[in-house]
Amino acid sequence: MVKLFVGGFPLDIEEIELVKLFAVHGDVSTVKIVRNKQTKICKGYAFIEMLERKDAENAVAILNGTVMEGKALTVNINEEPIFKNEPFIPKRYFVTPAATRSVEQPQVIEKKKRPRRTA
Repeated sequence: MVKLFVGGFPLDIEEIELVKLFAVHGDVSTVKIVRNKQTKICKGYAFIEMLERKDAENAVAILNGTVMEGKALTVNINEEPIFKNEPFIPKRYFVTPAATRSVEQPQVIEKKKRPRRTA
């Protein structure tokens, strides 16, 4: 399974139109148009999964740069990031001396009370 990045298409496009466009070049597994979460408006790019790598490469070669409703399509194979086999080492946090000082409560100073008036 190969994931393709597709960008630059019209914002009113539907998933079925992308399926029709890419199905000519091979079997399409999934289509995910990225949309704004609140407004549900298309952000102008999508991810398409094709079953065979050679079909995906063929689609990239043919469809990349083609014009669709006045906009040039960008079609690339979306390579997954390659993780190193190094173990994860968390960052060390340094505590400054100011952060380790204790906070003292203000001292309560008792005022001398005036004597009561006697009538």
